[in-house]
Amino acid sequence: MTRLLVLALLSLGLVAVPPAAPASAGEVVKMRLHRAVKQLPVARETRRGYDRDKFRHWVDADGDCRDTRDEVLADESLTAVSGCDVQQGRWRSYYDGVVVRDSSAFDVDHLVPLAEAWDSGAKRWTAGTRRAFANDLGDARSLVAVTASSNRSKSDQDPAEWLPALDRCRYVREWTAVKIRWSLSVDRTEKRVLVRRAEGCRNLVVKVRRATVRTSTKSGGGSTGGSGGTDPQFDYCYQAKDAGYGPYYKGQDQEYAWYDDADGDGVVCE
Repeated sequence: MTRLLVLALLSLGLVAVPPAAPASAGEVVKMRLHRAVKQLPVARETRRGYDRDKFRHWVDADGDCRDTRDEVLADESLTAVSGCDVQQGRWRSYYDGVVVRDSSAFDVDHLVPLAEAWDSGAKRWTAGTRRAFANDLGDARSLVAVTASSNRSKSDQDPAEWLPALDRCRYVREWTAVKIRWSLSVDRTEKRVLVRRAEGCRNLVVKVRRATVRTSTKSGGGSTGGSGGTDPQFDYCYQAKDAGYGPYYKGQDQEYAWYDDADGDGVVCE
């Protein structure tokens, strides 16, 4: 079959094009914005079972005394900062253009909010993957220092419901990049708005490295861990959770007996 004939048949929809193979963790995805938005997978969203505490955030992953919030503040300050608790610097919120020197006026925003991530696939993740998402310093687009007022105005809304006053094209690019990085879906309205907004933006290349995503075998965020078996019986629940295990339910999981149910609610390592 000649190339011209193939192109003609493709244009008529008479030749099936196999879908691209799913990207794997660590793979670098590079594509123009318009194409990247159109390739975001669509799925129905549901918030059932969401709890912000299921995303353990603001941890000190590298043990340098700065938690994730302080790491972002240090990285984004336009002047040098010092100390473990970063309080003084100079920051510009790209959502609204406000510049401050006192970090108490700023929030560190999850560009894709935790609740939106839950709706879009994180409900199936292990606790360890949710922790990694909530503290993602591996891609500067995942977390951004912005005014508390703009962050709270945004809340947990997606781009169909909220966009910043400034730099909306940047926001659309970064939203798309984070969804790709964490293999998250979009709902139909969200995708329609993203496609329309992207058409008014420069068709720049979006480059992003896929994060490692491990899914749970239990609904609501329980986990059998990255190896697919029971956990190795840690000394403490926080160790199990950091490794991507839990929660465990009385009468359902053998691991329940391994840990202390301090509040007597029938759930441990939650």
